[in-house]
Amino acid sequence: MIELVGVAKTFGEGAGRVRALERVDLRVGAGEFVVVLGPSGSGKTTLLNLIGALDTATEGTVRVGGVDISRASRRELFEFRRRTVSFVFQSFNIFPGLTAAENVQFGIDVAGRTGTAAEEILMSVGLGGRGDSFPHQLSGGEQQRVAIARALATGNPVLLADEPTGELDFRTGVQILALLEERAAEGRAVLVVTHNREISRAADRVVELSSGRVISDGSPAGGRARTADLHW
Repeated sequence: MIELVGVAKTFGEGAGRVRALERVDLRVGAGEFVVVLGPSGSGKTTLLNLIGALDTATEGTVRVGGVDISRASRRELFEFRRRTVSFVFQSFNIFPGLTAAENVQFGIDVAGRTGTAAEEILMSVGLGGRGDSFPHQLSGGEQQRVAIARALATGNPVLLADEPTGELDFRTGVQILALLEERAAEGRAVLVVTHNREISRAADRVVELSSGRVISDGSPAGGRARTADLHW
């Protein structure tokens, strides 16, 4: 579902040139729940942006859902973002002028889904009864849950999440991780980037980044843990 071959990303020129990713190879299959682990500045978000077609690689090939987005046209990228990938942003990126339910409905409409209720999806992330609330009436954690609900609402086969539990209390964070696990069990490719090593214990695979390079890729140390057994 996701395939990166020799992918590099460079920002800037001359003395200000920064190599954010250095020849990364990565494959994620349908039904896999993969955590990309690393500290700030390791290249995690850059990697996610390349997979989600929010940025382009300087070198290498990025294929997602059978589409070579490294060489896709603008029209192909538009359809790709609409039909293939859903993104949970660390900064939420929900619309301030829309209610929680309307934000989720936007995701449903863009993906062209039918038979999906925004309120039902909000309830699955613990926001039942808050559909009429605007973002400024919600806490940071609640806004994050709206962003997650909107991504889940699309039903797209690839789900990307940038620090999805960063603004959440532990109990809600575990609930969200369980939802992401469920989506992987349904056959979606789920890729989560985080600096929280404890979260990586719940993944099928952990890909660790350091200074833009993959330094390890394999099962969690000690085997996969249940989300109910996580602590942070």
